[in-house]
Amino acid sequence: MKNRKIIFVLALSFGMFAVSCSSDDNEGETIIPIQGKYNLSKTGKIVGGEEVLIDAPENAAGCTRDYLELRLSNTAVIGDYEGTECSLTETSGTYVRSHNDLTITIGNLSTTSDIMNLTNKELKLKDKTTGEITVYTR
Repeated sequence: MKNRKIIFVLALSFGMFAVSCSSDDNEGETIIPIQGKYNLSKTGKIVGGEEVLIDAPENAAGCTRDYLELRLSNTAVIGDYEGTECSLTETSGTYVRSHNDLTITIGNLSTTSDIMNLTNKELKLKDKTTGEITVYTR
């Protein structure tokens, strides 16, 4: 009788473990929060099936790197450093995240990108229209 109870408890535990693991599938969607400030690092495209990335030419030499800040309020802020004085221009808009899509709207211009990678250290986006890849780091 004791053996039956132990076997029953083990079978029940194993069954609960197996069921709970299979329902955790997020279908490839990243679960890391997207809010934060990201520094522009690299840009590029996919050529011949491989990513070709270069240091972002948009970053002005001798200046802090340009950035993208995504706030909890769904506000997107793009920071652009320019010139020898490294003057900062900030442009604000909104963003919406839907699964692995990120849509940023600044004024009348709206761009939608696939979130290729989102970790605590990197945000990699691929523009759905142009195919351009942009890599931001924290």
